[in-house]
Amino acid sequence: MTYVPPVDQIDVALTQAGRIDQLARTGAYPNLDLELIRPILEGAGQFAQEVVAPLNAVGHRTGATLGEDGVRAPPGFREAYNSLRDVGLIGLSFPEEYGGQGLPKVLALAVMEMLHGASMAFSLCPLLTFGAIEALLEHGTDSQRRTYLPKLVSGEWTGAMSITEPQAGSDVGSIATKAIPQPDGSYAIVGQKIFISWGDHDLTENIIHLVLARIPGSPAGSKGLSLFVAPKRLVNADGSLGRRNAFECIGLENKIGIHASPTCVMEYDEATAWLVGQPNNGLAAMFTMMNSARLGVGIEGVAICEAALQAAMTYSGERKQGQSSSASGANPIVRHPDVQRTLATMAAFTQAARAICYECGAAAGLAQHAADAETRRSAKAREDLLTPIAKAWSTDRAVDVASLAVQVHGGLGFMNDTSAAQYYLDARILPIYEGTNGIQAIDLLGRKVSADAGAAMLAVIAEGREVVSAARMVPDQRFAVMAKHLDLALSALHEATSWMVSTYASSRTTALYGATNYLRLAGDVIGGHHLLNEALSTRDTNRGNWSAAAAYFYAMNTLTNAAGQVRSIMAASGTGGDEIALLAATR
Repeated sequence: MTYVPPVDQIDVALTQAGRIDQLARTGAYPNLDLELIRPILEGAGQFAQEVVAPLNAVGHRTGATLGEDGVRAPPGFREAYNSLRDVGLIGLSFPEEYGGQGLPKVLALAVMEMLHGASMAFSLCPLLTFGAIEALLEHGTDSQRRTYLPKLVSGEWTGAMSITEPQAGSDVGSIATKAIPQPDGSYAIVGQKIFISWGDHDLTENIIHLVLARIPGSPAGSKGLSLFVAPKRLVNADGSLGRRNAFECIGLENKIGIHASPTCVMEYDEATAWLVGQPNNGLAAMFTMMNSARLGVGIEGVAICEAALQAAMTYSGERKQGQSSSASGANPIVRHPDVQRTLATMAAFTQAARAICYECGAAAGLAQHAADAETRRSAKAREDLLTPIAKAWSTDRAVDVASLAVQVHGGLGFMNDTSAAQYYLDARILPIYEGTNGIQAIDLLGRKVSADAGAAMLAVIAEGREVVSAARMVPDQRFAVMAKHLDLALSALHEATSWMVSTYASSRTTALYGATNYLRLAGDVIGGHHLLNEALSTRDTNRGNWSAAAAYFYAMNTLTNAAGQVRSIMAASGTGGDEIALLAATR
């Protein structure tokens, strides 16, 4: 099947959850013309469908390869990347000062969703470049920005995050790579990194590595980490490329999915690098990259949801099997009620995930550019709150939706030559990327909800109540039902939040037993809020019936579970952590 960018759904999400009108009113985006949003989406969608999507299956079959001259991407990838660079989509949201277009981040996220839907493995490369750009924008020196950003923003060079080591996955404090000071002010990086996506390739002539390493004599643990910039080829004073730096890919990981995306083992043998930011402040700089990547991975989750949904819809419309009560003879399986229920579940989760990620992107823009300080403060709190939810909830749902797509395909879905199988395999990395989803739950509870006594989450709940009130005014019984179930779900989230705040203060361990379920509840409820809001806003448009159907189905099939989720969140308190630990450790 051919991936078709869902421009209508994206347009609705940009307008509602993405708050594109509010961003335009800040005056911070002089190049933003709201009448051009649709043409931008359509043009990017056409590029994704015609140039990138045909690479997805061949990339999965062929994979990246490692030879004597380094890593080679699958056939067609280099030409497609050159085309992506030429159309200017990489620099969409970055400052004009460095060659970007200065448009809102949420618009760039929408474009990236379509590229990821066409081929996640291909689009991981620019995603990593975005993280490198944001880290250098915030923490780099003027010289580093002038040297690297124009080429990164244009796409002539790509970026890579070089963090993980064999003994240091999520525990970055265990990183052992050394950064030895040199007389000229540079550093010599010595060590090995693993799981480095697009750490080497042949798409561009230079790759800019941002490397976490430890300066000798620095404090132990994460407090002693520093961030360094290390180009694959050194850059001369005039901007030309110099000699090859002393690092290389020494192996490619053998993965279950995203075969076209090279996951590299990198060896640094006194590679020349320069400090980014202050010594021993690498963790803060890393989180700039990491938060950018976390939202980007959430968008990957949305994209996989959409692509898997489309594959299931196409197959169910073509595959004839059995009879339905509505027609005689062999019928397309889409006529069967259980298949319809499955497709509806997939569609509702997809649009809910899209809205959550777009709201997070919009909040990032408002946090930076809103006119008044209070709006910027509340937007920053919303961005911080939503980042772990956007990453974890969307990627968990991507695995769910991809699995359902395999189920719709039946036995054929278990075959390696179907797109459904590829989406499932590709999706499985997403809950692991950029801090596992368990870590996202810990972050949500410890750094976000507990840190402000639940204030940011209560603000989300208050906005949901406003949507409930608006829905109750609609003379349509479906909206009354949706309002009722969203109201009950918001009450459940409020109860769970209050319990989490008080329990975390008295017993952090007990609260953490319920953290993952709490994040799932928060995502479910916020997603339902957005779907109902979209149904309200599109009532008098061509999208009205679809939006109302999605919101109603979601309310009846997801929001109705909220009260039970609260009980599961509190289960650690009732059963006791010792029992949970015992059950996990023994048989």
